[in-house]
Amino acid sequence: MSSTRYSILALALATLFSASSAISFYIWKKNLIEWDSKMKELQKSLNSALEKCAAERQGRIRAQQALRKAVVAQPQAKSENLDIPSYPMAPIGIVQSCFSTRNGTPRQPLLVPLARACLVFDSTRVPPASLEGLEEYSHCWIIYVFHLNTDLEKLWKHPSKSKFKAKVRVPRLKGGRMGVFATRSPHRPCPIGLTVAKVEAVQGNMLLLSGIDLVDGTPVLDIKPYLPYCESIEGAVVPNWVMLDSMLSVASVGFSNDFSSSLLDCWKSVEKKSLYSSPDELKSLVKQALSWDIRSVSQRNRPHNNLLKIGSGDASDNASDLDDSQDGEASGELIYHLILDGMDFSYKIDGNGNVMVKEVHISSAISFGNEKRCNFLMWKDKLK
Repeated sequence: MSSTRYSILALALATLFSASSAISFYIWKKNLIEWDSKMKELQKSLNSALEKCAAERQGRIRAQQALRKAVVAQPQAKSENLDIPSYPMAPIGIVQSCFSTRNGTPRQPLLVPLARACLVFDSTRVPPASLEGLEEYSHCWIIYVFHLNTDLEKLWKHPSKSKFKAKVRVPRLKGGRMGVFATRSPHRPCPIGLTVAKVEAVQGNMLLLSGIDLVDGTPVLDIKPYLPYCESIEGAVVPNWVMLDSMLSVASVGFSNDFSSSLLDCWKSVEKKSLYSSPDELKSLVKQALSWDIRSVSQRNRPHNNLLKIGSGDASDNASDLDDSQDGEASGELIYHLILDGMDFSYKIDGNGNVMVKEVHISSAISFGNEKRCNFLMWKDKLK
């Protein structure tokens, strides 16, 4: 009799435990569904806010670009700095570079030895005789204009109205600010740049260069030969933050299984107008260029998770430090773009700094004129 009671009690307890477990599971599942629903709503709200922000920024960028083009097209625009003497200067040549957009162009010279360009001089201002003897130097200085700055209209304003920023964000300081004259930022009171490049050859009114950090279309004001005996300063000192190469270097650069086949497909279209002699050489260029983190500070600060989706940007003119170089796939992973030699290389980078180049296709935003094609062919003649 007592065993029967124990059996009944055990059965009752088991039933109670089972019911309790079922109720607990039901509550847990209900909470999970509610949390999943809230997460989806939050993700949808976040994506909507990001898309709106990107659209607003794109609109502002395009307006700035239109204004920049209008300003450049009217050099006779009257300056508000009436009491400041001005010195009229015009470009002596234009750079035809492998870097089609600003994003991806190296931040400093000689970091990418395979980076090539043709500096084509204005024959009406620079006769070929002006270049005689330059080929005897290994390197030269190039003085140029930061023509893709979106705030060039400030040059025509009075200093009190130009809103000149005395401090700029520094990539090596993770966005920390430094006085503009302690940096090489393009956003300066006078947007003039100075760089050094390797002299490969001089042909007529064209200078062939390598190791460049200049975007295609850069106007050049002057060139000067590099003199190591007086310009290579032994014992020169720089701040510690300048020496932190690890801040901008990546851990590794790899290529997807499909990359080689997509590169070969593109090569058939660009071979005759490319600055490079083979797909392998182009692949080496991509690896050199991506060995340094070319993303902006704002891009590097974005989370490396697959919940974030960024709408694709317009790669036609990469004049911003955001938007134009990145987009999203269905998986939500951040995909960046490097436009080189008329081709669009898509890649991703994880939180540990490992770069994976996914594929390449012909860039719809880049076109080559006949003049540019002839100049590129001269490069290949030189390489032979």
